[in-house]
Amino acid sequence: MSISARDVIPFSQARANLSDLADQVKAGAEKIITKNGESYVALIDSDRLDYYHQLERERIHLLLISEAGKGLDDIADGRSSDARTALQSIKRRRKGGA
Repeated sequence: MSISARDVIPFSQARANLSDLADQVKAGAEKIITKNGESYVALIDSDRLDYYHQLERERIHLLLISEAGKGLDDIADGRSSDARTALQSIKRRRKGGA
């Protein structure tokens, strides 16, 4: 959904017309409320907000799956070490840099 100029509302106007704006949003519009001429907050339907949160959770899960796949590829290609060896290597580097 695109935002048009009529969907950008000054804060003072939004405060005075909140009930009407809420009805418009419930009907499918999204509103950008400005303060001092700058974008401040958005007014969107609560179901749409839930949907946006669901999409964000799914995106995070896909990123985690991708990172796990990269880790498995590293293991398969021999680019890994056990935790004890990795910690010892870090400690050696810190002592050498200090």
